[in-house]
Amino acid sequence: MLWVIFALLTGLAVFAVLWPLSRPLRKTASPDVAFYRAKLKEIAWDAELAALSPQDAEAAKTEAARQLIAASEKEAQPAKASPLRPRLVALGAILFVPAVTLGLYSALGHPDWPDEPLEARLNAPLDSLDINAAVARVEAHLAQHPEDGLGYEVLVPAYLHLGRIDDAVHAAQMALQKLGESPERLTAYGETLVFADNGIVSEEARRLFARAIAKGPEPKALFFLGLAASQDGDRAGARGYWQKLLAQSPADAPWRGDLESRLTSLDNQNAAPDQAAAIAALPPAERAAAIRAMIDRLAARLAENGQDIEGWLRLVRAYKVTNQVDKARAALAMARRDFDGNAAAIARIDALAHELGLNS
Repeated sequence: MLWVIFALLTGLAVFAVLWPLSRPLRKTASPDVAFYRAKLKEIAWDAELAALSPQDAEAAKTEAARQLIAASEKEAQPAKASPLRPRLVALGAILFVPAVTLGLYSALGHPDWPDEPLEARLNAPLDSLDINAAVARVEAHLAQHPEDGLGYEVLVPAYLHLGRIDDAVHAAQMALQKLGESPERLTAYGETLVFADNGIVSEEARRLFARAIAKGPEPKALFFLGLAASQDGDRAGARGYWQKLLAQSPADAPWRGDLESRLTSLDNQNAAPDQAAAIAALPPAERAAAIRAMIDRLAARLAENGQDIEGWLRLVRAYKVTNQVDKARAALAMARRDFDGNAAAIARIDALAHELGLNS
């Protein structure tokens, strides 16, 4: 098995490093012996050149020979054996390191587990994984396999969850390009564009949603088309899309409450012009009292049921217009609390706060 090979390689590496430490040092000639040998040659050379008399040369040779013999006898004494401890240390390390490594891996690792299939890893629920680690894993896979449209498709909701909106737009575009058009992919791409535009449904996003519902039923596309109509002031168009979506939604659908609130808000907006005209005709003191009463009623209704994004946006604007800045900021905080996890609603709330200068 591969992990056994790794253990053997580890042992060989340790052996290569430690074995030389256990070997005795190579013995070299004593410097004294070399010196006296050179001295004898020098005396013989001086004698040949008549630099020394025969008697002096013979005496010098006798002394140098005596000293050479003494140095040679000293060198010939047996050297001490190589210490046993370095050998034991080397042998212990060669056996101990691979054994401990192999033992720990056998106890803590799982060498017999097969690799988990890529598709299973990509489709694992986000709440069961560390989302940053999961995203990094998919990104690494796409770096090696950029043609895998499924990888891009998986990244879209993950990027939105992490607030990486630009990356989500790119991933949705690539998934659509690699895998082809479907109601879900067209809607996902349009949704990322809405998030990128701070909750505004652009013309490009609207075309994507229209193509999505033309290919098949797609609840999100109907919702965003209704939102686009509402942003254009087309209340009848918005009501048509949202009523159609409401009719198609199961009784326990989590978005029914939000849809019903939006439809109620549309009805209130239809009655608003007449109510505004009536308030405008009142004397100044009564007009101010009527406006405060209307704002208080809206705030009370939202306190009971905060799942009305249009109502929260109107309340924040009303507080700002009447110079109740602290209440406007408090309303923004409560709206963010009520729509926590709803990225589209949070984007609209943040956009309004920026528009009215209520961020600080």
